[in-house]
Order: sequence, then C-alpha cells, then structure tokens
Amino acid sequence: MEPTPADSPRELSTRTGSGTTPIEIIVADITTLSVDAIVNAANPSLLRGGGVCGAIHAAAGPELEAACATLGGCMTGDAKMTLGYRLPARYVIHAVGPVWHGGDLGEDALLASCYRRALEIARAEGLRSIAFPAISTGIYAFPADRAARIAVETVTATAAAEDFDRILFSCFSEDSAAHHRRALSKRADPQP
Repeated sequence: MEPTPADSPRELSTRTGSGTTPIEIIVADITTLSVDAIVNAANPSLLRGGGVCGAIHAAAGPELEAACATLGGCMTGDAKMTLGYRLPARYVIHAVGPVWHGGDLGEDALLASCYRRALEIARAEGLRSIAFPAISTGIYAFPADRAARIAVETVTATAAAEDFDRILFSCFSEDSAAHHRRALSKRADPQP
C-alpha cells in the first residue's frame, strides 16, 4: 500500500548541516515502508509492546522478538538496531522514548536523544533512508505538538545531507502529521 501524502507538497526540505536533506511527512503504516531502516517506538525491554511497537513486531515476525531478547534491553533516550526480518525495511532501530511526567524530569532531552541516537546508528551503518514514528506520543503520553517540535529540531540539526538521501516522519494520523508540518515549516522558514 502506497503511503498517502500528509500535505501538499509531499516533501518539505530544510537546511541540515552543510546541505539540504529532504524531509518527508506522510500519514502511513510505518511497517509498509521500503527504507533502509524504520525506527521503533520501543519500550526499555525492547520486547513486543502495544501501538507502533506491537505493529512492527507483528509485521516483522517472531524473529524480531527473538533478536530483541538478546540485546539486554535499552535505556530511555538510547537506541539499538536489529534486522527487519519480514519487513520491507532492512533494519529496525529500536529507540526508547520517555514517559511524559509533566516535563520536569528531562523528558525533552531524552526524546531528543532517541532521535539523535537513531540517526547516529543509521549513519554508522551506512544507511541512507530512515523513517521515524512519533516516538512517545502514544501510551507514553508525550504532548504531540511538543514531541513533533523536538523530533523535527533534532533530526534537522543532526542529519547531514551527505549522510542521508531520505528522512521520513511516518505519522499515524493527520493530526500528528499537522504537528510535524508546523514544526518543519517553522524550522525551514524561521521568523526574524
């Protein structure tokens, strides 16, 4: 199934580092995307959970759960990588986002760290395309507009055009996509 555009135009670009990396915002099932890596909004055990995590595990098959069981979990704000198994994506980068506790326990920094670590792992492995979900905005209750701003700011500040050909935010709803579009528009066209 082809992802549906989350806005018009489908692709928005912003300056990142020394070049321009295309950033796409789509409403799609992340498990259907043919990219080098998709990012899983994982829990600290890295084992199958609900939401995006459950969907990724279901689509990838039992091999993903077995691989995750060997990784020894993951700290909040960090990420680890496995093969994609039965997914169109070659790899899954499991990023553990923070549970929202009101914003006074370092949640913003931990969320930014998830996105940064996923990009660092992808870069180290030579991956050229990556798709992110809206990490921590489901059961972890991170405010969606704030999470989108942090995601866009972190990705545009971390990703360099020479490292990535394609970066997607694969949103589960039009509302999530709208938050990401607003954040990217502000980043691409800063007001004086």
